This record gives sequence, structure tokens and C-alpha cells, in this order.
Amino acid sequence: MRFFLFLFLLFSISGNAQHPVSGIVRNSSNKPLPFATIHLSNGKTIIVDVDGKFIIENTSEVDSFTVSYTGFVPETVTLKSHQKYYPVKLKEKPQQLDELVIGQNPALEVIQKTIASKSRNNPQKKLNSFQFKVYNKLIITANPDSISGKIDSVFIYEKLGARFQKLDSSDFKLKKIIQKQHLYQTEKVSEMQFNQKQGLKETVMATRMAGFKQPIYEYIGLKLQSFSVYDDKIVLFETKYANPIADDALNHYNYKILDTVFLGNRKAFMIHFKHKNQKKKSKIEGIIYIDKESYAIAKTIYRFKGIIDISATNYFAYYKEEDIWFPEKNTFKIVKGSNKDDVKILGETIKFVTEEDEDTSQKKKKSGSDYVYILSESKNFETEFNKPITIKHPYIAIDIDEDAISKNESYWTPFRKDSLDVRSMKTYSALDSLVTKEGYEQKIKIGRKVINGFIPIGPFDLDLRQLIKYNNYEGFRFGLGGVTNDKFSKIIRLNGYGAYGLKDDQFKFSIGEATRIGHFSSTWLGFSYTDDLQEIGSTIFEIDRKKFRIYDPRPLNLTTFYSHKTWKAYIETRIFPKTESIWQFSRTEIDPKFDYVFYANGTSYTNYTISMASVSVQWNPFSDYMHTPSGRIESEKKFPKFTFQISKTLPGVLENDLDFAKFDFKTEVEKRYLDGQKTTFLFQAGIAVGDIPITHLYSISPNTLDRDAILQRINITGKNSFETMRFNEFFSSEYVAVHFKHALRKVTLFKKVNPTFVMVTRMALGSSRKQSNHEGFDYKTLEDGYLESGMEINNIFKGAGLAGFYRYGANGFTRIEDNIAVKLSYVLDLGF
Repeated sequence: MRFFLFLFLLFSISGNAQHPVSGIVRNSSNKPLPFATIHLSNGKTIIVDVDGKFIIENTSEVDSFTVSYTGFVPETVTLKSHQKYYPVKLKEKPQQLDELVIGQNPALEVIQKTIASKSRNNPQKKLNSFQFKVYNKLIITANPDSISGKIDSVFIYEKLGARFQKLDSSDFKLKKIIQKQHLYQTEKVSEMQFNQKQGLKETVMATRMAGFKQPIYEYIGLKLQSFSVYDDKIVLFETKYANPIADDALNHYNYKILDTVFLGNRKAFMIHFKHKNQKKKSKIEGIIYIDKESYAIAKTIYRFKGIIDISATNYFAYYKEEDIWFPEKNTFKIVKGSNKDDVKILGETIKFVTEEDEDTSQKKKKSGSDYVYILSESKNFETEFNKPITIKHPYIAIDIDEDAISKNESYWTPFRKDSLDVRSMKTYSALDSLVTKEGYEQKIKIGRKVINGFIPIGPFDLDLRQLIKYNNYEGFRFGLGGVTNDKFSKIIRLNGYGAYGLKDDQFKFSIGEATRIGHFSSTWLGFSYTDDLQEIGSTIFEIDRKKFRIYDPRPLNLTTFYSHKTWKAYIETRIFPKTESIWQFSRTEIDPKFDYVFYANGTSYTNYTISMASVSVQWNPFSDYMHTPSGRIESEKKFPKFTFQISKTLPGVLENDLDFAKFDFKTEVEKRYLDGQKTTFLFQAGIAVGDIPITHLYSISPNTLDRDAILQRINITGKNSFETMRFNEFFSSEYVAVHFKHALRKVTLFKKVNPTFVMVTRMALGSSRKQSNHEGFDYKTLEDGYLESGMEINNIFKGAGLAGFYRYGANGFTRIEDNIAVKLSYVLDLGF
């Protein structure tokens, strides 16, 4: 739900400017010198970025600065009262004989020794345990001096000339706001604990988000960068990059020693690294400072430059007794990158831009909002090593204390390295007032419910799934249902619905009750009774029943159902680490709503009773979880995810008629890219053994009509459906199916036409045992396999799109047109 964070930029929001100056460092050929060193006259040092650019935030104590770079003559620049931009050119030193290096690049030797020394320098390898507290502050803001603050005239250019349309005062208003306060601000105090047996865990002791009495917990789980600089992959803004000191790093990076500097009282190599393949998009560049004695990491600067620009700096402190460099503080900054379009970040579209172009005269016309950036700063304190530590619930990556949101101002003061400035204090007071006035917090609470398929009405949440449906058997189906919420009770949950089909003239209903018997494990014991219809051959994972889809197009064309009257007792729990499971027993009376006879053990059945025990488990071993006062959240979704389900009838129990078992499995993989592309992969399989009626076989989600003309078969795409497969065409007692999708980034065709092209391939293989036991229902099997491929063009206009698929292989039809399926698609944007 990170998309809620886009609200930060919609609030009317803003310290006093500190007179920053900026510039760029180049060589005599006018090429930027990345990571040059700037020595300020007040004794402080800063490093320019990968483009040679720099900003001196506060010049009140600085009257000059000196720029140095290995192999170049240092240059000293004097600050002038009204000059804000300083281009600096360095001259190369005449090459001296003693500067020539014969043989291997000396930086490679340092890197090789650093890689070889990782185990003895990595705190998570060298130390038995450690713990520390960390204070973090994140702001969304802009530099007031970057915004012109002018009121612009907007013209529409026509054949006869320019026609005035309106005055645009947005920059003027934004500058006024930014001068007073930040756009958004949040603070957090956590305790980090680690031991070799249980790993690393964060406990949030206090959290504060401007404007919100209850914070948006999903933000707290946002992973800006990885804790360790020794892992094979570096994580920056939830994306992994090859570590410049990974075991195979020399295959990926070039290295150069820039300087030898003092960090504390110890000497360190200052080494620049850069990816060998400059065409590779997923790459970082930067500087690592390496202790000359221990070859430990003493400081890092990482920079990713692409659609967004990310700068991350990690500072370490040396502890002599333990002979280790340990994290001390870090900064993380995000601005807009090289693309011309807005950036989708934190789940929503936000404008960013680099803070300074190469030259003021070369600046393009930008709006004030283009200069917005995100800055996160963290400071560690009260660090302790090798003391006995027992971590409670280690499989929970982030645990938020019950009273974390209720800390007063006096609690925060000791943790801040500096007292909050005027802009920061104004941010809290302004946003607290604004959010209360506009009711944003209540809107977010409602938004959370709607996204999960409910509208809160007092102590009751109305279920959106039950309001209206349609299929070819019931016709239009109107209903009303829902579930009680915490306003009714935090330990008792009542749920139910009633529905009526106009075509079949039948009333359906369900009632249920559940009692929470475990708070931390979210364990509920429940009972229910349902009298309703169900599609035949549908593969339903019980753990997926709770997931909400605002619409599901497949049932629109269904004609073949069975009625069921089901008593059910169940336990749903998260007691096992990184899992969610449902354990249940049910007794179901089944009546097929079509001509059908099933033969089993010498008996013919037109209807039958099934008593069944089942367990359905979703296991997300690579995801990180957060426990909040409101419940458990999957704070960082990682793939693959696995779902298992086992179902077994119970012969002789409550008049059970049939003896069979089903074993179902699926795994999901998803990869998102910073440029907006996404790849998804779904593997699903099932096997049913014993006497299995048609109602419980597998149909693997067909989604096209059995009609001759292409236009007669047009319907809406499903989520993971076989779009060219006819309803009731294939059934299997065992099968495997694979779904592969790759979505390209949005393409701008016209002003309001920004479609996404998605390439799709699906395949399936299956068989059916005892096919002769089913009378009155003919179907084919999948022994020869099934293949289809196609393309979806989604969100052509206001969510609507178009798709086309082609069926081929052994189960393809002779007529080409019979293999083609044309579909409509719809991508719903709730806009929260």
C-alpha cells in the first residue's frame, strides 16, 4: 500500500534558506570528474557526485573551497556574495616518471584483499551479537532557491498566433510554502538487534508521521538500502545491484585509487568503482574507503543514475577493542533522473529533477515541483557488542511497540542529533492541522478497506463482491453481505451474505462466526453454513478466497454449476513463520445443475455428499514481515511465493459418499524494474486420486465461448485464464500449467493515451483417469498439451484496453480463425 504515500505531495505545505551554492568539476576536455574532493575553508570536506556536481548547503561559515583530484592540479575558489553557481576546471599534472605504474592496477590488489578479508571484517560474521539504537528522519522537500517563484502566463499556440489562457501561480505558491516548511516529514527511533543464531531484527520504539495519529505502517517497512555493505548484492530502494566487493566483483567493475585519506586516526584508500558494461541499466558507481591495515570498509558512496537518481552514503566508526568498523550513520537521497517523464515512485507518480543543471544558462523550463527530493538520514547510538541477546519472534523483521505512536515531544529530544529547525517544527504543526481539517487519515482508513473489497459502515464492513454479479445460469445476481469490524468487537467476527438470481429464481446465503484465540498469531476459530452455487472444475485455494478483485470477468459466461450446502469449521492462523494457513473440516451436499451421472464403486450418483478435511498454506519464505498494533503486514514482498493445499474425503464420516484426495500447488514469481517493466511467472499443478466427480476435476480456467465467429467470442480477459480455451472443453485429474507475462513500460502515443504492452505465453499438460465414469458430460483431455500466446494492450484509455491471443500446437483447430481470441481488458485505478 505504498501508493498512499503519494498523499504527501498533495498536502498544502515549508526554514530559512541557508544560501547554498552549487557547481560542477570538469577536466580541460570539459568532461566531469566524478567524486572529486572539495575541502571547505571551515575544515569540512565534501565529495562531488558521479556527474562532478556538488552543493555546499550552508555558506555562512565558508569563504572559499579547494578542489582536488588524483592526477590534477588543485584549484582554490573564492566565494562571491551573489554568485550561486561555480564551474571549476582542473588542469592535469605533468606526468612524472615516479607516477608511472608498471604491471597490475594497484586498486585491484586492494580490492582483492578486501574481498578476501570480508569474513573477518563483516560485523554479522565477526561478532557473536550486537545491538544499537537508530534515529531516522525522512523529509520530502526542495531547495527554496531552486524555485523561481514567478507567476507565469500560459498561452495556447494557434495558427494565428498565441492566445492567453491563464496565469500559473503554482511556482509562486510552492516557493512560499517551501520557505516555511517541508512538504512532508517523519521520524523513527528503533532498536536493532543481531545474534548469529537468530539474525537481525528491528524493533520500532517510537514513530511519528506528520499529520497522522496512527502512522502508515507500510512506509516503515520501505527498504531504502541494505544494512550490510558486505553482501553480494547491494539494495538501493528495493532494487539489487552487484556489490563492488562481491566475490566476482572484478568481473563487473573497473577500479581506480583516487587518494589516500584519514578517517578518524586511520588511513584509508579512496577507491572509485565503475561498472565495465556502461550499457547495463542496473548498475551503480561510487567510492569505497578501505582501511589500509585491515582492508575493512570504512565508508561507502553509492550512486545510481537512471530514471531516478539515488545517492547513498554509509559512514562507519572504528572500534579499537573489537578491531572493527561498524555502521555509524547514513544518508539516502532520491531525485529525478534522466527521463523526461514523471517518475512512478513509492507507488504513485511524483515529479523529481536534479537540483542543478550543468550551467544556469542551459537550464530548461521546469516547474517548481520538479525540484522536489526525498532525503533520509539515520544516526546510530548506544552500540554494544558480544553481549547475550535473545530476539523474540525473529521471523518478524520489524516489530512495532504498542506505544510507539504515543511518544510525547520530550521523548524525541534526546535522540535528535540537532534540535528540529524552524522548517521542521512548522511541518509538524501545519500538517497536523491540515490532515485533521481535510480528514486525510479517515480517507486512508476507508481506502484501505475499499482496496480489500469493503466499505466501512459503522461496526460493519459492506462486502463489495456481493452487490451484483452476472452469469448465464443465474442471470443478474443481486446481494448484500459483509463482516463486522473492530468497532463491533476485536475478538468476535460475524459474517454473511444473501443473494438472489433473477434467472434461476433462487435465494442463496451464507452465515458465519469466528473468534480470535491468538492475537500475535492472528489465529481465528470459525464456523459457517453456506447454501450457494459453484462453478464445476474450479481450482480454489482456500487461502485465496479472502483476496479481493473489484471485478472477475470469467463468471459472466459460465453456464455449468452445482449447488452446495456446506457446513464448515476452520482455523485460520499465522502461527507458523512466514505462512498463512487455513485448516478446515467441511460437509457438503452437492447437486449438479445439469444432466450428469457419476459412477463409483458400482454405484451411480446424480447427487452426493462429501465430508472433507483440508489444509491450505501460503508460504512466503523470502518476504519480510512487520508486526504492528493493528496486525501483521507483509512489509517487503519477495518472490517466489508458494501455495500448497491438501484435501481428503473422510469415508464413513457424516454420510460421505466418495473416496478421493487432491494435492494442489502453485508458485508465483514477480520481478519489477525501475524503468516500469514487470515480469511475472506462475506455475500451477494439481493431482486428484480416487473416485473424483466432474465437479472436483480440474478445468484450469478456460475463458472463451464455443462459437464460430471471432466477434461472437469477444469477452473480457481474466487474471490467469486460458483465453483461447472453450468453457467445459478440457478436464483433468492431474495437470501442470505455466503462465508467463512481461509488461513493457508505458508508451505515450497521444496526450491521454499511454498504453502498456504485455507479452503473454501460457501452456498446460494434463490427463484424466476413469473418464468413462462420467455420464452425460463429454470433454477432452490435455495429454497432447495446450499452447497459446498473445499480447495485451492495457490502459489504452481510462483503464480500457484490447488483447489478442492465438492457440497453437496439437490442440489447435484446423481453421485459423477458430484459434484466435480477441478480448477487452480493463485495469482499474482506484486513485488512492
